[in-house]
Amino acid sequence: MKSKIRLYVDHPLGDGQAVTLTREQAHYLFGVMRLTVGSQIAMFNGTDGEWLADITQAGKRGGEVFCGQQSAPLRMPPDVWLCFAPIKKARIQYIVEKAVEMGVRRIVPMMTEYTNSERIRPERLQAHAIEAAEQCGATYVPQVAPLVRFDALLATMKDRHLLFCDEAEAGEARGFEKARVSEADPWSILIGPEGGFSPDERAKLQNLPNTQTLSLGPRILRAETAAVAALTLWQMQFGDWT
Repeated sequence: MKSKIRLYVDHPLGDGQAVTLTREQAHYLFGVMRLTVGSQIAMFNGTDGEWLADITQAGKRGGEVFCGQQSAPLRMPPDVWLCFAPIKKARIQYIVEKAVEMGVRRIVPMMTEYTNSERIRPERLQAHAIEAAEQCGATYVPQVAPLVRFDALLATMKDRHLLFCDEAEAGEARGFEKARVSEADPWSILIGPEGGFSPDERAKLQNLPNTQTLSLGPRILRAETAAVAALTLWQMQFGDWT
């Protein structure tokens, strides 16, 4: 039987493994969810799958649980990265949340010429990724990378297919070129800032042999909408939805 309460822990998991809860975890389980000794939760750590665990100690400042049986194996998402220019706080949190729900391997904030928000907190975005994984049933949590400049990012992705969501293609029926790709190949989806990529950035992307340009429909989308739309199209074509 699946537990409705799932908790990410930074601790090895296995049959009979004891896990000591942090103060924050204890507050959530015992103060917010009102669980007690004997209650059962599901735990995952991003590497050992999901495990059912019984609460054996419960206190205001801590507690302990014991793993029983594995309830789900580790399910790795496809090897796709979501790379996007930082935007306003609430909207960037939305992008991270939806990226986890839709299945990505890595989340990469990138600094472009038109990026208008240079301040991000990777540790806070990582916490949002963990919360999203707890809610959606994922057993893997994608890493949120530190902010990286556009040119430096491109230099690290020579062995990946790049999906360039170009707002200049709005209205054009331009989809995937199936003959050039394999479902097992690694990918990166690039979403530009408000105002899109600069002419120089667009030229650099278009001149790379591993770039595919994709239209996201007849209208120009906001960055967070574009991220969801691009991931949907990619998942339907190459991901684990099919």
